[in-house]
Amino acid sequence: MSVVIAPSILSADLGRLREEVEQVVAGGAEWLHIDVMDGHFVPNLTFGAPIIRALRKITDLPLDVHLMVERPEHYLAEFAQAGATTFTIHPEATVHVQRHLAAARERGMMAGLALNPSTPVSIVDELQDDIDLVLVMSVNPGYGGQSYLPHSTEKIRRVRRLLDQRGSRASLEVDGGITVETIGEAWSAGADTFVAGTAVFGTPDPAQAVRELKRQCTVRV
Repeated sequence: MSVVIAPSILSADLGRLREEVEQVVAGGAEWLHIDVMDGHFVPNLTFGAPIIRALRKITDLPLDVHLMVERPEHYLAEFAQAGATTFTIHPEATVHVQRHLAAARERGMMAGLALNPSTPVSIVDELQDDIDLVLVMSVNPGYGGQSYLPHSTEKIRRVRRLLDQRGSRASLEVDGGITVETIGEAWSAGADTFVAGTAVFGTPDPAQAVRELKRQCTVRV
């Protein structure tokens, strides 16, 4: 199982965006993660289509877009046009989850389902045929720099078990408190894709930070 590191732009210096992206690419980052928050679903306000377009102009990396917003379906067309690769939504944020996951795929994006710490794993089973990615939130969403919730590890195991039982090829992503101290535990539990913000962009050498996150997974194999 390969490791995918998706540095979170939420922690990057936007005034040096091109340079920051070049650094994590040099370190081997496979994706870039974009947190979209509306100030309603979570108590913060961040990015939208303009940052997706700006990143698409400077990199060919997949743009992993996580919508922490109410009624995420309103962003489908604009984000697809802007260049989003994944379109990950929370089931609590909209009524017709399956419809919107299918619509994301129809627009050429990967369909992702995000699970808050209190969201039951069982919803993955109901939507397994409609998802390309499951995102386990290992913190309550809304802010960067939080600490990894220890019970997240068992949740990752349960999601991995369910995906394997169904023969799903969906990526299993973890976001929240991922550092060199916690990534190995999440990897051993079955995650393959990791969002890291301050653990990458909050260091003097983001490229080396990406390399070290990857190394922590290989030493746990």
